[in-house]
Parts: sequence; structure tokens; C-alpha cells
Amino acid sequence: MANDITTDILIIGTGVAGAIAGAKLAQKGLKVAFLESGKRIDRFDAVQTFWDAKIKVPESPYPNDPTAPHPLTHRIEDYYQQMGPENFKSTYIKVVGGTTWHWLGTTLRNVPADFKLKSLYGHAVDWPIDYDALEPFYLAAEQEIGVAGDSAEDLGSPRSGEYPMPMIPVTYLDKQVGKALEGTRFELRATPQGRNSVFHADRPECCGNASCIPICPIQAKYDATVHVKQAEAAGAVVHDQTTATRLNLGADGKITSVDFRRADGSTGTATGKVVVVAAHGIETPRLLLNSAQEGAANGVANSSDQVGRNLMDHPSKLSWAETPEPVWPFRGPLSTSGIENLRDGDFRKDHAAFRIEIANDGHAWPTGAPLSTAADLANSGLRGAELDAAIKDATSRQLRISSLVEQSPDAENRVTLDPDKKDANGMPLPRIHFDYSDYTRAGLDAAQQAHDEVFAAIGATNINHSPDIQGAGHIIGTVRMGKDAKDSVVDGDLRSFDHRNLFLLGSGTFPTSATANPSLTIAALSLRAVDAIAASVTQD
Repeated sequence: MANDITTDILIIGTGVAGAIAGAKLAQKGLKVAFLESGKRIDRFDAVQTFWDAKIKVPESPYPNDPTAPHPLTHRIEDYYQQMGPENFKSTYIKVVGGTTWHWLGTTLRNVPADFKLKSLYGHAVDWPIDYDALEPFYLAAEQEIGVAGDSAEDLGSPRSGEYPMPMIPVTYLDKQVGKALEGTRFELRATPQGRNSVFHADRPECCGNASCIPICPIQAKYDATVHVKQAEAAGAVVHDQTTATRLNLGADGKITSVDFRRADGSTGTATGKVVVVAAHGIETPRLLLNSAQEGAANGVANSSDQVGRNLMDHPSKLSWAETPEPVWPFRGPLSTSGIENLRDGDFRKDHAAFRIEIANDGHAWPTGAPLSTAADLANSGLRGAELDAAIKDATSRQLRISSLVEQSPDAENRVTLDPDKKDANGMPLPRIHFDYSDYTRAGLDAAQQAHDEVFAAIGATNINHSPDIQGAGHIIGTVRMGKDAKDSVVDGDLRSFDHRNLFLLGSGTFPTSATANPSLTIAALSLRAVDAIAASVTQD
């Protein structure tokens, strides 16, 4: 075993959290090194892999190597060792740039009340910071990612500045749904998005490829390789196909080194004055728990016994119907508008909040349309011009909406290590216990009621609600931040309470899920932590 990586700041993970922080730290003149389990991805090759894939899921363009394994949407239990009562359904990938390769691009801020759920509504916990403390970093994160949005609409989250780009134009479908909802309790607004509406930051504007999930062919949509490149330009070094397997403690309680294993089977150790773990909400606790040793019998950073606990997602209610007149879906990004005015209110004393996403992909998610639509019509006996007209009519009237529902933090919803199954690096696979609280289930019921109201306002027919609770691809909690070391893993600066040179970045630190897609908040918190991380390099 060779100690062949020495640096000021060692960052584990190159997703949006690690990449943004690493770029800013390197630009300060600090020596930065990344450990990344996955490979570098060639965009052209990944697009071709997606086109060629027989099963098209969010992970299909990307490698799933034995030394960098990740969960697959259609074979979720191959990786997650599910213990019930519900299955955890959200996934991620391991590549340079992380899961932003296949994110949707939605960049909503949390609303101010999201930080004070306990104080305002008697539910869950408060964050150790409030909206005002994070607002300037939200603004900075929007500049770093390159967010296109309507600066005249704050969507319930007061702003101190404008978006760097004008909003992505809303679709014809959005306009028709918006007209139908006028005078109702539902306010349809353009969704801020981490994709270019104009040429920006040496990347082209969105041209509507409509494959945002799983891959943008032209990189109009932001992904974290943008900041990986910035970090490397400032002198940072990326060690790809290199998996961190254990954090080692010194007598003073600081992290002295990190063991790693490369894809070729070789091993080594890396040292940094400061260690940053930014490996997402499953892999971060998995690494910490796998680092149990003298002085950390339950795992590193786990004196509170909260590592791995409070796993959350945005459980989603999925509904679809047919509009009376054509709305022409299947054009533009997968979603360009949403209903955001249901994300807060006194109702949160009784049930979870939610936001409603209006989709541009017809019935693709629930039924596999438009191919399934064509197959069904052909199987009914239609042929030729009659079949063509029927396909046009059916697909032009498809509408799908989904609600992302706030999930309660629950200490029993947790990630632990499977005692029997290990990956090629010798690390135990994640074992997951997962369920939904009555509060969250009441929010899902309220979401379905709202969907029915939306469909009624539109005059929709053939209304369907999925009986299954869907995952949103948002992995939240497991290393929560807080004010007290007794019930939290990190403080408001994302520093471990137990080890002063260890920081944990990412949505795993969120005390509650709120309703916003998490990527912008991840970026804002990472930017906020940069100064504390930098200062720690020179601290004893």
C-alpha cells in the first residue's frame, strides 16, 4: 500500500457538491485532489450507448462497473438490500461529474418556511441556518450553474438579484394548462432551470432534444464536469476509478488518511489536511460506517448514532390523462412549468407540502408512450392513414403531472451495511430500511386530490393515478446538519461535530426534505462551506 496522494484538501466525490467546492478552493490557491469511483465520460459515446440501449432508464448511458457499482432503476434490488416495508426507489451514478449527468435540471430554491418546519408547524426539525443566511449563496449558485429563470417571479423565495439568463420558453402545453387554471387555486409558473436559454459559459442554448433525463447531447444543461474542469484548470487533480474505502483516525480525533482501491486492484492511501466527503446520501454514510475503528466504534462521525438515519426522498404521486383538445407534448425540455404555490401554508401542520410538475413528455413515464400508444392502436386493428390519424390524435392530447411530496425525517429510515454482500472493492452493499409517515402519506393524498382538480379544470378524461408511490431521484438525509452534536452529524458549516478536519457535503446533510428539487440547495450549501473548509487547512 503506497501513500501516493498528498494534498491540502482531499475531496471524495466529483458531483455538484464536491466539484463546486473543489473549484472554489483550488481557485483560492489551495492544493485540491479528488477521489472518484467512476470513469470520465465521453458525451458522444454516452449518447450512443443510450440510443443503443434496449432498456432506457436514467442510468442506461453510463457504465456500471464492478468497482464503481450503482443502483439501476429497473433492477433496484441488485444493489440496494431492501429491508422494507417500502422499497427505496431513487438512484444515482458513479462517474466524473456525478448524477448531474442525468438530472432534470430543475433549480428551485427552498422557501423560507422550509428551514423552520418545527417552529412554524410543530413538525420534524428546524435547520441550524435560515433562508436569509443561505440566500446570497443561492444567488451565487444560480450564477455558477447558469440558471435560466423569470427574475420577476420569486416563487415564494425572496431574491436579492436576477437569474443570469432569461427563462426557458414555456411550451404550448404549458400555456394551455395555464389558461385552464386561471381563476383556480393553482398558479402555473415557469420553472427555473440549470440549462442555457442563450449561449452562455461557452455552452450552447437548449435546442429541445427532450432527453434531459438521462443525458443532454450538447451540454446545454449544466452538469458538474463544468466545475471539475474549473478545478483542474486551477491545479486540482482528479483520481478517477479510485474508490475511497475507509477513513482513518489519529489520536487527536482528526482524519489522518483515507484508504482507497483503484479499478485495477491496486490500493493506496491519501492524506489531506482537510477531508471532504461529497459522495451523495447513500455512499457517504456507507463510507463512514465502513470506517468503524478504535475511537469510532459505530463508524466515523457517528457519536450521535445519526449516520445513515433519516433517509428521505420526494415520494411522488404520478397521474396522467387526456385533454379535450391537442396540447402537443413531446417538445422541449421534459418540464418547463410547475405549480409552486402549494409548497407552504398552515396545512403543513396536518400534511406534507408538495409541488406539482407539469410534464412535456406525454405518457412516457407511466405507459412508455408514444411507442406504446402506437402499438396499442395497431393491435386494435388500425392500419395506414387511419392508424396515423389515431396516433396523432392520441399523442397530441397526452398530459402527465406529478407531485413531489415532502417526506418526514424518520430515524428508522436508514442506510446500514449488509453483513453478507460486498462489492468488488470489498465494501458491504447498502442495506435500506424505508417507509412513509402518516404525515407524508396525507400529503400524497392531498396531491392526488389536487391532480383531480387540475384535470377537472382542463376538462381531461381517461384520468389515471399510479397506485405506487414513485421515487423522485432525490436522495436526502443520512448525515443531517444541526446545532447539537447529540442529534446531528455536522454543524451549519457542514463540519463534523466529531472530527474537526472532516466536512460532509451534499443533500445528505439536509435535516428535512422540503419540496424543491435539491441540487440548487446542495450547490448553495457547498459554496457557503468553502470559507470554513479553507480556514481549516491552516488550523491545528
